[in-house]
Amino acid sequence: MSALDIDFIRSQFPAFSEPSLAGQAFFENAGGSYTCKQVVDRLHRFYRERKVQPYAPYEASRLGGEEMDEARSRLAALMNIHSDELSFGPSTSQNTYVLAHAFGQMLSAGDAIIVTDQDHEANTGVWRRLAAQGIEVREWHVDAESGQLDLKTLASILDESVKLVCFPHCSNIVGQENPVADIARMAHGVGAVTCTDGVSMAPHGLPDIHALGTDIYLFSSYKTYGPHQGIMFVARDLADRLPNQAHFFNSDVRYKRFTPAGPDHAQIAACAGMADYIDLIHKHHFAPNADAAARGRAVRQLQRDHEDLILAPLLDYLRSRNDIRILGTDKVGYRVPTVAVHSDKPAPDLAKRLVQHGVMAGGGDFYAVRLIEAMGVKSDPGVLRLSFVHYTHADEVQKLITALDATL
Repeated sequence: MSALDIDFIRSQFPAFSEPSLAGQAFFENAGGSYTCKQVVDRLHRFYRERKVQPYAPYEASRLGGEEMDEARSRLAALMNIHSDELSFGPSTSQNTYVLAHAFGQMLSAGDAIIVTDQDHEANTGVWRRLAAQGIEVREWHVDAESGQLDLKTLASILDESVKLVCFPHCSNIVGQENPVADIARMAHGVGAVTCTDGVSMAPHGLPDIHALGTDIYLFSSYKTYGPHQGIMFVARDLADRLPNQAHFFNSDVRYKRFTPAGPDHAQIAACAGMADYIDLIHKHHFAPNADAAARGRAVRQLQRDHEDLILAPLLDYLRSRNDIRILGTDKVGYRVPTVAVHSDKPAPDLAKRLVQHGVMAGGGDFYAVRLIEAMGVKSDPGVLRLSFVHYTHADEVQKLITALDATL
């Protein structure tokens, strides 16, 4: 099957049959997605049947531990990485905070790191604070008009003093998909490692992390149809070099080294439902394939093709108006369907008015204050953000366009 079966997809999400949500089109997916039923079912089962300390010999405990291990191994396989390179933490913000503390112990005064002003604050603020330890912080600035990051600008600030380059796979405002593999090659060429914030990209298809070549990749499962967890990849060689941040007796277990907080057993186990969902999509649309990474790539492409198809009419409509500014490109194929617009009307007010038309969206800065202000927009009141994913129906996009026409 060459096109996404949208009716089948939507049948996997309880929200679309929930009476309290009937008639409402959801366009704040960048803030958190609906949860697929496979995750809901696993979470419910864990709390009913396995809510005990895992990894003990009795049955409920054994099954709980096995399900936690299943989540790690199956998600790692879909993303083409080793299972001991994948960690679960309370959130991506917390995971990044812990990593920054580890790098702060490893780096020396005079070492340099690169951050961007295109990031969500969680992937820039913690790194910038290393300046207090004598670490040089260099900023890779966006173009003020387009909000894009340019590799030539990176090259001008990248040298052998740089030990770490932190950047987003995709901006949560301008929707740009950055060339991770190219950036990683450039960084590795001067002996630096890379940290990629994938929070805004992973909802549009889990990445093939091995192909990207980055050393660290982080995203949030509550934006990829799962529970509220942060998921983090740290490459084996880097994980072994960074100082342990967990209990000393866990220092030889890679996936525990950077999660000092106790794990949320139920939510980790429920993340296996994300793998269930991706495999179900593949089974419904494609011939069987035993290679998990290949299944992940095929499903990702299916998701992106559908998103591009229904993004086109929204961008066409927004481009036709002379009273708004689209932040980022207005061309399909160069961005994900996270579209921020600025007008002379306060963004939070526009979001409230859209509710009257059955549209759920958001207005504000979305923790991208540096980016918004770099593009000449006041972070208060910010921008109206319209974001969707592969389960969004073309009819909902048309509903959004009608609502915008009445609201703007």
